[in-house]
Amino acid sequence: MLKDHILIDRIIKNALAEDLGPGDLTTDAIIGQDIIGRAVLEAREDIILAGLPVFMRVFSILDPLVTFETFYNDGERVPAGKIVCAIKGGMAVILKAERTALNLIQRMSGIATITSHYVEKAGSDRVKILDTRKTAPGLRLLDKYAVPIGGGHNHRFGLYDAILIKDNHIAVAGGIRKAIEAARTKAPDGIKIEVEVEDINGLNEAIEARADIILLDNMPPEQLKKAVKLVAGRALLEASGGITIENIKEIAATGVDMISVGALTHSVRAVDLGLEISSL
Repeated sequence: MLKDHILIDRIIKNALAEDLGPGDLTTDAIIGQDIIGRAVLEAREDIILAGLPVFMRVFSILDPLVTFETFYNDGERVPAGKIVCAIKGGMAVILKAERTALNLIQRMSGIATITSHYVEKAGSDRVKILDTRKTAPGLRLLDKYAVPIGGGHNHRFGLYDAILIKDNHIAVAGGIRKAIEAARTKAPDGIKIEVEVEDINGLNEAIEARADIILLDNMPPEQLKKAVKLVAGRALLEASGGITIENIKEIAATGVDMISVGALTHSVRAVDLGLEISSL
């Protein structure tokens, strides 16, 4: 996913422009352009690392001559107090890039870390833990990259790569069956039809209309178990709504195929990573 360098550079440049504007008044007034410095990126809590290439790219965009020594890679657990990487380059560049670089890697590592907690708590290799479209505007590519790093899976990236018929679509279309039939007539080849249902009646209608995937919205565990038994493998089942770290194990045990968790990205806590800077 991070092979799309053009999109990643666009995200980084937008973030830098937002922070730097026409220039860093403080650094430009105090730090000479010829001063070379060193900095180390330190984990201040236990984390799953995600976004190190993005972090380094922030500095490289400002100055391609900045060099790095890395001690961990994305996907690895980094204990508190460990150095993730060392940076050497112009002190002014390091200071100008610091906040943007930290903002991105702290968020991405936060997503990977919380995802790993959900996956571990679910306690099942059979159930996929999915993200959602509840990502930070402009950062979806990075948010979606971080989820698999933490052991989760990506749901659709946007409205353009999957069909998911939700309650408002159903209301306008005039019912679940009508919505599914309309979607199927226009769906591109290879695109599966997913539909959201809120109760067993809706589930039966979705089964009869031959939905490929059925999203079970805010159903309690006992109702999820009943849904799994009713579907009997005729469609994939996704549990969604009200999923927390406290109840995900119980949800996973119901037999659903997937669990989507908005909390992986919509309210993630940035992990504590710090940049310690020194002159050479």
